[in-house]
Amino acid sequence: MKSLKYIWLSALAVLSVGMVACNDDDPYFDEDNAKSTPVVNKVYLEDVKSSVPDREVTYARLGQMIRLEGSGFVGVKHVYVNGYDTYFNRAYVSDNSMLVTLNAKTPITDAEESARNTIRLVKDGAESVHQFEIRAASPSVTSVSNTLPVAGERVVVFGGSLQEISKVTLPGDVEVTEGIASDDEEGEWFSFVMPSGVTAGGHITAIGANGIAQTPEYFNNRDCMILDFDGTGVQGFWSWKEDGSMINDEDLADDPEGKYGKCWQVVPDRMFAAGGVSSGKPRVTECWTAGNDSDLDDWNRMTQYIDPETSLTDIALQFDINVPEPWEATGQIEIALINNFNWSGYGSDDRYGATYFYVPWLGNDTEGNPANIPFVTEGWQTVTIPLSELNKYKTIFEDKEEAVKPVFRDVINERNDAFYRNFGMGFVNTDIEIEKGEDVFKFKSSAFTGPKIYVDNWRIVPYTFVTVSDYPEDEEE
Repeated sequence: MKSLKYIWLSALAVLSVGMVACNDDDPYFDEDNAKSTPVVNKVYLEDVKSSVPDREVTYARLGQMIRLEGSGFVGVKHVYVNGYDTYFNRAYVSDNSMLVTLNAKTPITDAEESARNTIRLVKDGAESVHQFEIRAASPSVTSVSNTLPVAGERVVVFGGSLQEISKVTLPGDVEVTEGIASDDEEGEWFSFVMPSGVTAGGHITAIGANGIAQTPEYFNNRDCMILDFDGTGVQGFWSWKEDGSMINDEDLADDPEGKYGKCWQVVPDRMFAAGGVSSGKPRVTECWTAGNDSDLDDWNRMTQYIDPETSLTDIALQFDINVPEPWEATGQIEIALINNFNWSGYGSDDRYGATYFYVPWLGNDTEGNPANIPFVTEGWQTVTIPLSELNKYKTIFEDKEEAVKPVFRDVINERNDAFYRNFGMGFVNTDIEIEKGEDVFKFKSSAFTGPKIYVDNWRIVPYTFVTVSDYPEDEEE
């Protein structure tokens, strides 16, 4: 029976998705159809990615597609879920079955008591109400405030449907049940205090009112550390001058929070003492790994943790940043996969290589246009950049005609084939122009005299997001 249902769904998929106009000549709305009462006998969850793509269920979540099974569906004009008028496509309606996607705007706790957990089908001459539990969307995670916290530090996990989190499990099966806070109104975050004794890296799972949320495997993950300025990884420097761009080990600073040891002060004190950084200046500073003479710069070492065939959308560069006072209006951190760029910033030819420009003060105003939004952190904050966002690779991912997308092996090979395979970051203080449609937004650089910007813990991490299913995926076919 399940196979027949799946064939039915596949057949519907080739039908026209256009809506047929409602008029007196439309047989969908003829008198017999309009007067017959629609009856729902069963509800199925439709998920082609699941091992059970057509599963009978007793509840469904916002954003999911359900299939109503019963009789008398032809002629239905409106479907109200929890009182919300929900769009449906008549191309996917037969007399015995119809598909409906639960709109994300459907009210849950705010629904009228009489309409809560109901599906109401309305025709011109008949209607019916089916009792069915409607739940909020599955919990999801978008980011974590700091993925390398120290014991006693409060960690914030951001996402959706994160109400009433009651238990957090950290790598190594370390459970946290005390000191948890959550945004029970909007469900946009929860937080916990990092306990002592967490040595493993991996994902965070959290149990709340809407189910289980899970982060990528990047929490407390130091497996693929590039450089932490405290003994893991090797910093490289050469041709250092007191007024030059190269960062050496004496330019490093003590962590202002006293948590991580040494870190990279992006613009070192010697430059502030000389009056700061002039406007329009490229290659202000550059901080590198050792390069070809260091085995750690061969990222093949990382393939024991990350499969080399993994898409770059599922791998990220992470680093931690600390900006105690507002950083605004000028300056950018340029990130380079190899040592082969001019360090001239966003508007230069560097934009077309394996680079990324981190400009946290460049946000959007209320109209969605690029704008200066002062950036400041409360202690250390993790920055996560998918490798697919490095400019060279981003261009390929955005090219719809490019069938073969880059994987981790391509990054490893590009680095190992480079004449200088140093990985690095640097500070640039050049102008920035952002194109949006036909408009160009210009941000002219100015002299940079602060704030102090601290960066630490360059690392590669897994970046695969998981939605934890409500149902076991090993169910027999």
